[in-house]
Amino acid sequence: MSKKDQIQKNNVPVHIAIIMDGNGRWAKARGEERFVGHQEGVNSVRAVVEASAEIGVKYLTFYAFSTENWSRPKAEVDALMGLLVKTIKAEVPDLNKNNIRLLGIGNLKALPIDVQEEFEEAIQETAHNTGLTVVIALSYSSRWELKNAIHNIIKDVKQGQVKESDISDELISSYLTTKNIPDPELLIRTSGEYRISNFLLWQIAYSELFFTDKFWPEFRKEELYEAIIDYQKRERRFGKTSEQV
Repeated sequence: MSKKDQIQKNNVPVHIAIIMDGNGRWAKARGEERFVGHQEGVNSVRAVVEASAEIGVKYLTFYAFSTENWSRPKAEVDALMGLLVKTIKAEVPDLNKNNIRLLGIGNLKALPIDVQEEFEEAIQETAHNTGLTVVIALSYSSRWELKNAIHNIIKDVKQGQVKESDISDELISSYLTTKNIPDPELLIRTSGEYRISNFLLWQIAYSELFFTDKFWPEFRKEELYEAIIDYQKRERRFGKTSEQV
């Protein structure tokens, strides 16, 4: 029986978030420049998007570029931004063909203008699609997101639009960049690292975590199926006892 056939179709995570890690190390291990790893990583994104759509995942979030990544060598950052523009342009027809919607989260205004424009155009061109929603986290970090949310809540309290007594988990969530996106049930990180790296810290409070030694360019459909099968073996209690679930 294939791994795909082992998946319980009535227990597929609604939202899967992925920290794509290891592109540079994958390339270096092969004697290639780091950028080659980023290029091959695009093929992994395509494979995982296709697999997710096939099995009924509704939201798929990729941690593509963090606010901390701006501190990488300028040549690598410039190459990554160029790859983003090229990939976004190339993928829009297939996204529409497969009824896939594109969204973005993060400090998108920090991106180069050409990346902002291509990204926004792709979001608008796929806005009518009703299948899988692919969320790209660009210039994103949870600390930035939470700081931004706190600033805006304080501003709205001062302006009388929000009462201090109104502040709740739900209100805070509504000020995050993920406000219209459900929290992930499953978070996957590749490359053998056991860190969250400032990603969706508020949203993954009750997410199941799956770590794999595979570098992101090696992570394809079978690896996704393996993570989902592992997720489906777990008991999700949300603070309750096993008897209460």
